Amino acid sequence: METEMKAPASRARTNLFNWKRSGLLLLALACVVSAAGRAQSAAAKPASTAAQGQSAPAEPASAASNEEEAPPVTLLPTATAGQRSDTAWKILTDAATDTKHTQTRLQALTALGLLRSPRSAKLIADAMTDPGLDVRTAAALAAGLSRDRTLEPNLRSLLNDKEPQVAFTAAMTLSKMGDHTGDDILVAVVDGERSAGPTMIHGAEHRIDNDLHNPEMLARLGAMQGASMLLGPFGVGITAFEFIHQSGGDLARVSAIAQMAKDRTEPVHRKLLAALADKDPAVRAAAAEALADYHDSATSAAIYPLIADKKYPVRLISAAAYLRTTGVPGPLPARAVLAVRAGQ
Repeated sequence: METEMKAPASRARTNLFNWKRSGLLLLALACVVSAAGRAQSAAAKPASTAAQGQSAPAEPASAASNEEEAPPVTLLPTATAGQRSDTAWKILTDAATDTKHTQTRLQALTALGLLRSPRSAKLIADAMTDPGLDVRTAAALAAGLSRDRTLEPNLRSLLNDKEPQVAFTAAMTLSKMGDHTGDDILVAVVDGERSAGPTMIHGAEHRIDNDLHNPEMLARLGAMQGASMLLGPFGVGITAFEFIHQSGGDLARVSAIAQMAKDRTEPVHRKLLAALADKDPAVRAAAAEALADYHDSATSAAIYPLIADKKYPVRLISAAAYLRTTGVPGPLPARAVLAVRAGQ
């Protein structure tokens, strides 16, 4: 009997760790789905009102991406290195705390996930307590992207979030960082409809929402996990998939940049620098991110003008990339994070 009881748990753990190998960047589509739903709902109201009088004019295809337009920024050519860094931080901070524009906050949290510093950690931690579902989800993802262990207590607090999406994201993020205190939530998802109550793993018990056993919710989480594998360097972007399609961005070129950037040679470096001036904003942002680990003045100088780019994803990713080129730490390699934990 005991062997029979252990078998399902063993299969669950096997499935769980197969999920973990498939990559975290997991909930990029979650916020896209939620934000797109709200945008469609908002758009439907004026359309319905217009129908009562006269037909509303057709909205251009590019209208959905209007929110991506960022206000002008003046960059002084005589600014010192310190002033340039202050400008980059201000752009990130203002966007991350812009409570009137959720999409901008999500994009800022994406960019902050490229950094690992007390300043970026505080912005991410503050977002974890936001009343907005998408913002809390984005903050949990950003914490995982940064691999900043100082954010682990904040992530653990999200394991009991009232929204299954947030709890699931926090559990996956912690697990990728080698902290398994949220594995009971993941196993509940693996169990699906087989289990209706919370389980105990690694000494931690958490509130398992019934939605995590709902087939529709499980299908949604599975779709979000799979979609993250398609986003290349923009896999870190909460609204990246939506942005690329709305802006006419070339997903193949973005993915090619991510792959090419693994080869740290001077010809590749020159190609990435040239891509900063590309007409495709998705390509510009991907190039800026790929250049983040080149710590030389020429690369910093090439990225800096993009923090005034009119497209928010480009502007915010470039601000983070610029700070990285000037010495602000980026995420630790995943193996390094796990090695540090194993040595404790």
